Amino acid sequence: MKQQAKTYGSKYWLQVAVNEAREVIDRELMLATQTDSNIPIEWISPLGPTYTEHKDQEFLDKLRVSLLDVALKDFWPNGGPVWDGLARTKAERVFLIEAKAHIPEVNSPESGASPKSLKRIAKSLNEARAFLEADPIVDWTRTFFQYTNRIAHLYLLRELNGIDAYLVNVYFLNDTVMKGPMSVEEWKGAITLLKTHLGVTRTKLSPFMKDLFINVNELKEVSNQQIQRKAYSRR
Repeated sequence: MKQQAKTYGSKYWLQVAVNEAREVIDRELMLATQTDSNIPIEWISPLGPTYTEHKDQEFLDKLRVSLLDVALKDFWPNGGPVWDGLARTKAERVFLIEAKAHIPEVNSPESGASPKSLKRIAKSLNEARAFLEADPIVDWTRTFFQYTNRIAHLYLLRELNGIDAYLVNVYFLNDTVMKGPMSVEEWKGAITLLKTHLGVTRTKLSPFMKDLFINVNELKEVSNQQIQRKAYSRR
């Protein structure tokens, strides 16, 4: 799925981070996941100028990941998550990236799948939820569905197929156009409510679910420095 370049919001700031201020997001990603800083991160998306986002089997192909034990088609129907970003290392560690710039983005709608697809989705979500020992009262197809289906895909990769995968949620600070949070504490309050409601505050997959907090003002500064360096090199 090709995306037009934007000038605000989570997709825009992730594009800036990956394409113009990679040192910032790489630093935070390596710290959060304890990835060796000597092993460079290869970003798959969103790369300019098309900023293409990937889903279904394509996202696995782009990451060069093979699911040898449980195939994606047996776990989830077509039309699955569209990943905001994808990255990997040469050591075959992969990162599934989701980005948010304001709190309402967290409150995603319920699944819109057809009855046949929804049956398979519910089965996989319930399997992941049982593995995590999360509260069975909450219906993961209806409540915070974007978050739950991402957790399910992490479960598919890491638990069912032994892939060194991380689910990374990137929360941007100071997106004034979107009236997003200006502090880490504000974001953490919303995230705590989300995780508590789903019963995933501390689970077997928690070490592989990371939250990054990136200030868009730092992205602007680094991006401007790069622009200036490029302009100087052309003289």
